[in-house]
Amino acid sequence: MTTRSDVGAAGHVADASFTPLASDLRVIAETPHIGRIVSGCLVGGLVVALALVVGAVGGAQEHVITGTILLTFAASWALLGTLSMVRTGQPQRWAFGLASFMALAGAALLVFAPSGVAIDALGWIWPPLFLALLAGTIVRVHRDLHSRSRVWVVYPLLGLYALAAVGGGYQTIRESLDRRLYLAPGELIDVGGHRLHLRCAGSGAPTVLLESGLGETEAYWGWISPAVASDTRVCVYDRAGRGWSDPVSAPQDGAAVATDLHMLLDRAHVAGPLVLVGHSSGAQYVRIFAGRYPEQVAGMVLLDGQPAEVFEGLPSYPIFYSAFHRIFALLPTLARLSVGRVLVHADLGLPADAQDMQRVHHASPRLYRSLRDEFDQLPTALAQARAFQSLGDRPLVVVTAAQDAQAGWLPLQDKLATLSTNSSHRVMPYTHNALVMDQAAAQASIHAIRDVVRAVRSNVALDKSQ
Repeated sequence: MTTRSDVGAAGHVADASFTPLASDLRVIAETPHIGRIVSGCLVGGLVVALALVVGAVGGAQEHVITGTILLTFAASWALLGTLSMVRTGQPQRWAFGLASFMALAGAALLVFAPSGVAIDALGWIWPPLFLALLAGTIVRVHRDLHSRSRVWVVYPLLGLYALAAVGGGYQTIRESLDRRLYLAPGELIDVGGHRLHLRCAGSGAPTVLLESGLGETEAYWGWISPAVASDTRVCVYDRAGRGWSDPVSAPQDGAAVATDLHMLLDRAHVAGPLVLVGHSSGAQYVRIFAGRYPEQVAGMVLLDGQPAEVFEGLPSYPIFYSAFHRIFALLPTLARLSVGRVLVHADLGLPADAQDMQRVHHASPRLYRSLRDEFDQLPTALAQARAFQSLGDRPLVVVTAAQDAQAGWLPLQDKLATLSTNSSHRVMPYTHNALVMDQAAAQASIHAIRDVVRAVRSNVALDKSQ
């Protein structure tokens, strides 16, 4: 016989069993949201970071690019932790550890805007700290996150972070070793607050001065410099921040580069007359130098030199410049993670010693900082070069690479040849870089330099039929 008290007791038992069941159902109902929150926050963070570095801060200096990426990632992790606590039954408090580390690092970069030297020093500190944080985070993720997003999103992203930390540590160590193993083959000469690397060989006059193209070092003249040195004195140097030369605190325009070069030659006791040889964007610097110091210039060779009117003469160039201004700005950050070492292992076609030097230089974040800064100042350098329009009757040879040339490039090269009344324009079936870096194509460049040297020595007109 069932009494009222039994019914009450049974009801009480039923209620007691129902309460945890309801809680379980609520957690089960909310659990699927954690996967969407994790995926949305982290994928969204990647998309926003990419949009910022190619959009709002596109083309900025390294500390701005890296700091923006870190702060964006920090926000995505913080949002994940917050939403998981207020919207689900699976709070992911470990996400705040990653958010804090990245926020502090990103803010420090943006606020204190450290130089490349300071960022180099940080390369010894952040990789081991970050790896330790990641190890602890993985343990907590395994314990706290019960969702497929753990395997498909979180673990792969943490793996990429770990790979970045290992790459950053490896880059720091290898760069330190490279500086000890590969010593500057020439002299390091103070030009007022920073030193430039200069290497000269051969003897005789006039002296040939080789001016490298955008982002290049003296090593890429490996075919041309020794060949010219058999005929006369030849000097090649690294612009500030490039190769073995010291970096400078602010980007240099063309006038600053010419001033540096003038002081370098003076302090190294390299007297004129000079035959200036400029490849690619190096054409701007030799034109500016000739305009500022005409008494030191005896002749000029432009190897597929970039015309000062390239923005106006090539319809596609403004779009090219805008895109690569953003791409080049990303390279210092990527180089800090050893990406540069992965990209420069291909055979460059240079002599063995020069190729080794190229690989060392192009693995360095410092080179890419210099490249970004140089490209940023390119429009100013082009405008400065445009102010110089005449070599008079001093010998000038313009060598143009016809292969893969853009529409409008050849007419601009014709215009370059009008800088002198004593000029020769030679169109060659080679690519832009091959004129310096390919052994066979470089012979055309060597021949042009020798012709100008011969014309200067004998004071005769160039043979325009070549």
